[in-house]
Amino acid sequence: MKQELKVIVFQLKDEEYAIEVDYIQSIERMQHVTRIPRTYPFVTGVMNLRGVITPIINLRKRFGIEEKEIDEATRILVISKDQLEIGVIVDGANDVIDIPVEKIEPPPEVIGGVEADYLRGVVKLDKRLFTLLNLEKVILEG
Repeated sequence: MKQELKVIVFQLKDEEYAIEVDYIQSIERMQHVTRIPRTYPFVTGVMNLRGVITPIINLRKRFGIEEKEIDEATRILVISKDQLEIGVIVDGANDVIDIPVEKIEPPPEVIGGVEADYLRGVVKLDKRLFTLLNLEKVILEG
């Protein structure tokens, strides 16, 4: 059993979220995204990433957070899971850290904003609080 979970920490509005590094294929600067009609509102479109057509999800829209202008800090986290490659737009990718597994607490009963299904847990580390995302729910469910 792993004692530590290596995660990438990223920003959405004023919150910090984390995804396991194992799922992250790459972190890209914002690029041109081709819109696709009649998809979910949170699907920004697709982009050609090194010859692979990759769907792009806007996590702010996915979580019902108001949108913000794309800026220098905006990143696309390219996530790979079970042969599926998908990009998620985040406000910024902060750092990679190791989280002791025992520090992962179940999500609180009442969650404001992000639906509890999307959360795998909450982590308190020093003075920081991270929300650990449940990737399957975030990217695979409509």
